[in-house]
Amino acid sequence: MFSTVFTTILTYLQSHTAGAYTLKVCLILGASIFLYTLLKMVLLELIDKLVESTDITWDNTLNEHGVFIQFAYLTPAIVWYYGMFWFPTVTHHAHRMISLYVLYNLLVLLERLLNAGQEIYNASSLSEEHSIKGYVQSIKLFVYLAGILIAVALLFDKSLLTVLSGIGALTAIFLLIFRDTILSFIASIQISSHNMFKIGDWIEMEKYGANGTVIDIALHKVKIQNWDMTIVAIPTFKFIDESFKNWRGMTECGGRRLKRAIYLDQASVRLCDEEMLASFRQVDLLRGYIDNRQQEIDLYNEELGIKGDSALNGRCMTNLGTFRHYVRAYLERHPAIHKGMPLLVRHLSPGPEGIGVEIYAFVNGTAWTTFENTQADIFDHLLAALPAFGLRVYQRPTGQDVAMLSGQRS
Repeated sequence: MFSTVFTTILTYLQSHTAGAYTLKVCLILGASIFLYTLLKMVLLELIDKLVESTDITWDNTLNEHGVFIQFAYLTPAIVWYYGMFWFPTVTHHAHRMISLYVLYNLLVLLERLLNAGQEIYNASSLSEEHSIKGYVQSIKLFVYLAGILIAVALLFDKSLLTVLSGIGALTAIFLLIFRDTILSFIASIQISSHNMFKIGDWIEMEKYGANGTVIDIALHKVKIQNWDMTIVAIPTFKFIDESFKNWRGMTECGGRRLKRAIYLDQASVRLCDEEMLASFRQVDLLRGYIDNRQQEIDLYNEELGIKGDSALNGRCMTNLGTFRHYVRAYLERHPAIHKGMPLLVRHLSPGPEGIGVEIYAFVNGTAWTTFENTQADIFDHLLAALPAFGLRVYQRPTGQDVAMLSGQRS
């Protein structure tokens, strides 16, 4: 249809040379503007109404990113292409320029499609497991490079194969320029395929001062928001070259590890006498333990014929061992301690700073505030309970201790 119309007009203009060129240009521009306006005002308005009337959301996303309107920018090229046949001397060169215009608009269209596709994916549940931002950026980079090569071929009127063969000599330079991009692209594939981390994961990378939540995974950079609200950007390929810690396992299991020790004065550890055992029996968490343990010890001593003249002759309970059992019983009954995960109360090796009683347990939930409050409540109670067992916390002498000792000597 367009070819017939333009052929008729061309025949008329060939017999009227005066002002022909001006009229031709005006006709081409007028036709292209008319076609663009018609498409934008009629068809795109219709598309907007159709998009708003549907229940699906992906068409709204395409419309918001300007995918449909981009087709309107391509329509003038049709008029220009056929209109250039009126100018035989420049037709070939003009068609190359029009091809560049079409190429540019196609690249913009592809970019908008990729952006819309990424937004549609991010709105789905799949985005919680894997981020495609790095892949989208890689595709964009490939599209841009392909567009540049095609544009060079059009500008110099060469075949694409000729352009590619000429670029082959510059491969080493391109590899040097795009080294980080290539490494980051490979790293993005490995991170995604092995599910090493995702947006929302808490990761720790001490070398780069990163200790917080992943907020963005791009082709070249991974952004991490630290707990002090600072943001660290780390090259993507560094996560393949170097080690990092991902706390996702802690989040998924629903429990956060509590590992802390109380250091006791070793001089306060002693054997339990009858008065101490009677006092311990008043504690609900210890009553059954004291009776069973004492029965076991008495049976052992009786079988070996050990006399009770001295507690050192046989087995005997200690205030430290009783305290350790109390800590375990207290934690087992504590509502904030995870019952389905390991629980351990152990002695650490004696040293210059006393002997440590270490707690290894898991707190229900993973929220930082909840964890710290639970940990503080547990150790507040245990520190306050130590005097009831005849135990003392070890701490280095303070200025007040030195002053008191000096006063006593004087």
